[in-house]
Amino acid sequence: MMRAVWNGTVLAEAERTVVVEGNHYFPPESLHREYLTESRTRSLCFWKGLARYYTVTVAGQTNPDAAWSYPHPSPLARKIKNHVAFWKGVVIEEVTPQVHR
Repeated sequence: MMRAVWNGTVLAEAERTVVVEGNHYFPPESLHREYLTESRTRSLCFWKGLARYYTVTVAGQTNPDAAWSYPHPSPLARKIKNHVAFWKGVVIEEVTPQVHR
């Protein structure tokens, strides 16, 4: 299980992520969207396409452009369509399920 955490709050949690260039892209259904607000920021990757960014807000604190996604990626990056990756202090952690005996 992979988690994206900022300021002690889980932003996304998924059994599987897609790893591209060292970044974990979380599937859309794994996101806690109440913490994400689309920003006006965009960037262009020569092989993935146009990225859109999100500001993360937790308990009144904001982290501008701390997440991004590719809503319409190039065919080479189709596996990350609408998946979201994080940076700027958002911690990506692997959580191992607890086995109760």
